[in-house]
Amino acid sequence: MYGKGSTPAPGTSTPVVRLAAFATAMEICDPALGAHAARVGANAEVTALRLGWDGEQLEALRLGAALHDVGKVNVRAEVLAKPGRLDDRELAEIRAHPVEGLWLIAGVASLRPALPYVLFHHERWDGHGYPTRRAGSAIPVEGRVLAVADAFDAMTSGRPYRRPLTADQAATEVDRCGGTQFDPEIVQAFLAALDAGEIVSGGAAVAA
Repeated sequence: MYGKGSTPAPGTSTPVVRLAAFATAMEICDPALGAHAARVGANAEVTALRLGWDGEQLEALRLGAALHDVGKVNVRAEVLAKPGRLDDRELAEIRAHPVEGLWLIAGVASLRPALPYVLFHHERWDGHGYPTRRAGSAIPVEGRVLAVADAFDAMTSGRPYRRPLTADQAATEVDRCGGTQFDPEIVQAFLAALDAGEIVSGGAAVAA
């Protein structure tokens, strides 16, 4: 479904060991990734609950949120840590991380539920995202949910070259992008969770 081949995954015996090994590798390549993944996962989960998800869907979401940026372990450290805006070559390297993540975990059966989160969280509703340029409902719903939570956290997290948006400012942007960048139904579920005080925000910079 997601392609052929994979690179060997760290860890040896159990899903917990493998997940811990990937989490450690992500923290080494960018110390902000762990906290970012936790916030994205929490916000995606409260959104998914409003969409009627339960059981195995939520378990897969937690795994997918934890691993969605795992491909960044194959991005050069100087690119991840660059204090200014990325040039075209660096941006292309960062934008390869969903596919890099796919190859890292595709060969590990216990981590395969995370694949749609890893591969599709930078797709756009209008088809102008990456890496596959799928549009609308052709984007797996897992990627559509995570895209909103991931973007919100990016907007409310500081970067060396810009101040973070407030939660209200980021919510306005999420709302504005419903129907272009984001699935409108998921936007409404996310904003309802925000209005109910269920959304967390703010953190250190994470390369997009």
